[in-house]
Amino acid sequence: MVLDLVFIGLAIAVFPLSVTAFVLVLSARGGVRKGLVFILAWLACFVVVLTAVLLTTGGQPPAPQSSPSTAASAVKLAIGVGLVGYGWHRHRNRERTDRRHTASGGLMARLDRLSLWGAAGVAPLLQPWGLVAAGAATVVDADLSHASSYLALFGFCLLATSSLLAMEVYTTFAPDSAGVRLGKLRTWIGSHQEQALVAVALVAGLFLVSRSINQLTS
Repeated sequence: MVLDLVFIGLAIAVFPLSVTAFVLVLSARGGVRKGLVFILAWLACFVVVLTAVLLTTGGQPPAPQSSPSTAASAVKLAIGVGLVGYGWHRHRNRERTDRRHTASGGLMARLDRLSLWGAAGVAPLLQPWGLVAAGAATVVDADLSHASSYLALFGFCLLATSSLLAMEVYTTFAPDSAGVRLGKLRTWIGSHQEQALVAVALVAGLFLVSRSINQLTS
């Protein structure tokens, strides 16, 4: 479980759309406060999803090869296949997706004019929900009778939010330097967003497929 959560958490942390959106939020007037609200709403989604899973399982992992265990692995397999297909589709249709990205640039640019409530509302919309769902399917194996499971869940939430937290702290304590560096990051992601999306989707998808097949056949 821990390895899966670490990998999924890293994939969420570097998801290009979320990172770009958060840079835009931080660039707005009052960006530090809006960034904090964004992060709190982002974390609240994780808490709600993980709590729902743990309430369903009662904090006890299902027996190996049982129906719930098989269903969780099958969900991760389906998500992995979907991510691979998504990444391959974007790679094969790069010119078309580049045009869609250009057309959506105005919409993304509006993020720098969000209110505090807007920052809270947009955070859940920008989460990579496929990866979040894969994390939820993995948490089915959490055993809350052991402190290590609590640490793993806390670490997952922290890791998945680590890129946002790093940018928030940087902007809070070094706003001038952060503004320059985050501006360069925004420019770089804007130029390489398609490649980054394809890479994250394919790598995460292949990982989930291999792990779920191993769990289903072992």
